Amino acid sequence: MFRFSLAQALLKENRGAEALPHLQLCAGKKSDWMIPRILLGKTLLQLGRRSEARPWLELALALAIEQSHEDPERELRALLKEI
Repeated sequence: MFRFSLAQALLKENRGAEALPHLQLCAGKKSDWMIPRILLGKTLLQLGRRSEARPWLELALALAIEQSHEDPERELRALLKEI
């Protein structure tokens, strides 16, 4: 949880590139944790790394559907449509 909190703090400071390894670690630790995947995808998009963002956003979308999170599902579908 510390690494996730650190990643969030870095993102708030517009230090997305520094947050990426922490988000990747969090996503790798828990296969059903949707939020790190969403943040990874969004951060990669902001960094102009669209092709890297897509798989993370798709994984997050699958989790949103599986876990019945309607708002994230809508947001992720919209983001994926833009890529």
